[in-house]
Amino acid sequence: MNIPDNLKYSKDHEWLKIEGNLATVGITDFAQSQLGDIVFVDIQTMSETLDKNEVFGAIEAVKTVADALMPVSGTIEEVNQLLEEAPQTVNEDPYGKGWMVRIRMSDPQEVGDLLDARAYGELIS
Repeated sequence: MNIPDNLKYSKDHEWLKIEGNLATVGITDFAQSQLGDIVFVDIQTMSETLDKNEVFGAIEAVKTVADALMPVSGTIEEVNQLLEEAPQTVNEDPYGKGWMVRIRMSDPQEVGDLLDARAYGELIS
């Protein structure tokens, strides 16, 4: 299972790549493997400010639908438009081209509540 060291992780299987007060969010390799083939990603929260653990979108796979949750509070500044045309990108490259949203964090201190790669690996093992 791929768990990059340079990211932070939520217990709900979202990852966060931090760049100053901005952060990129997606779902982990473990999450996409559990969901199976992703056929639709629905994110209707552009420009909204959401609290930590609020739903920012839905991920539809062949057999199930899962909520995508905010790992930290923030305002959604960008949605990955590639996922409209090619939702399977989340399966193929969850930490790269399969990112979901970019946010401006409201409270960067919330990052301290997230897991590092080692702790996330222990969570899913």
